[in-house]
Amino acid sequence: MTKVEAIIRPSQFDKVQEALAQLGIEGMTVSEVRGHGRQKGHTESYRGREYAISLIPKVRIEIVVTDERVEPVIDTILANAATGEIGDGKIFLYKAEDAIRIRNQDRGEIAL
Repeated sequence: MTKVEAIIRPSQFDKVQEALAQLGIEGMTVSEVRGHGRQKGHTESYRGREYAISLIPKVRIEIVVTDERVEPVIDTILANAATGEIGDGKIFLYKAEDAIRIRNQDRGEIAL
């Protein structure tokens, strides 16, 4: 099993979520996060004064899938989250040793 963690633009989230649902992904954890990469933030004006915004709002999607489904999930996120502009986000992959469903103690892939 692999945990796929994607940090994407909030504006792309609905598109990514819909595409993952069509792929058959039933469960995910979604968090609103803030951060920056190469774009280093931006400036905004409020009441005539400029303010530096160094942390940009993003959405973090976390999904644990069987190893066979990792590449289709990555391809789906890439196809639906990309705008071609700096700040599109990142995908991280982590090995997941085990999964346990709390309700009935199912373990492994069946718990997904």
